[in-house]
Amino acid sequence: MIVTFKKFMAVNVVLAVCLILTMLVCLCFGTIRAGLYHVFESLLRGFGVTTPDKTEVLDTIIFSIRLPRVLMAALVGSALSVAGALFQALLRNPLADPYILGISSGSAVGAVLAMMLGLAATSFGLPLASFGGAIGTVFLVFNVGRMGRWVHTNSLLLAGVIFNAFFGAVLMFLISIARTEALHSIIFWLMGDFSFADFKGVTLAFPYILIGIALSYFLARRLNLILAGEEEALQLGVDVERVKKFAYVLASLVTAAAVSVCGLVGFVGLMIPHMVRLVLGSDHRLLIPAAALWGATFLVICDTLARTLLAPMELPVGVITAAFGAPFFIYLLKTRSM
Repeated sequence: MIVTFKKFMAVNVVLAVCLILTMLVCLCFGTIRAGLYHVFESLLRGFGVTTPDKTEVLDTIIFSIRLPRVLMAALVGSALSVAGALFQALLRNPLADPYILGISSGSAVGAVLAMMLGLAATSFGLPLASFGGAIGTVFLVFNVGRMGRWVHTNSLLLAGVIFNAFFGAVLMFLISIARTEALHSIIFWLMGDFSFADFKGVTLAFPYILIGIALSYFLARRLNLILAGEEEALQLGVDVERVKKFAYVLASLVTAAAVSVCGLVGFVGLMIPHMVRLVLGSDHRLLIPAAALWGATFLVICDTLARTLLAPMELPVGVITAAFGAPFFIYLLKTRSM
């Protein structure tokens, strides 16, 4: 399918408008409901466009609690979707996801240690510990999985599986010795939790995720050529090994940034690239930005459902994404096998 500039703009403008509208609508929902008019008023007062006559509780709820959460969900959804698209292209496996190299387990160990040591009480304690665990895992997997100067897919996958299993065992040990009061936070984080979201976290994650997505887009043409055949890509001047290494590291860093601020959210990076590919084709010049926008919209909806379905009790967002993801892949499996 040929991607023209007109088609590129039309698809991404529509998806961007859908994302903005979804975010505004989701700001209305919660324990206290608000209309779109009240949401606009609260946002204008929050950003200082208008001066409030008095302190409104609803303004605080919408601007200081719901808005950072919606923004964080959008950032994480876009990051995981783009990382999933990169891993699926590089590994040539449609079932590859952002956690395939063991990043999830390494990040989880860092986060659980931070919770057990009391570091999660600080603003950046939990994200930094989680990010450090993810980056350390990426470093170990790459050094164990590479063969000299060459990056072999099977070796990386095997190294990822090994470290995933090892850190999974470490994680189970840490949970077994954790204090009872810490278990709830640990379990929620392991299934995805945006309750910690604030503007500091959004500011911390935003530049890394945005730069990662932008750099991913600049790899799009090279990824298309590599998927067509590595020998053909070499003949057309693509340094295949360098592109593969850069893409692996880039996808891993984007995943680490996303995981560090919310925990492990399953199925997003696995499902969203699939959905976009089925509708728009596999050209990464369109797939990457479209996956980022649709992934952001999808996770904003899922997080809103997680905090409203059983309000005032809250569900981990991973429960909602799994509820969508599992039926989607069962449907995909059945329709493709017929």
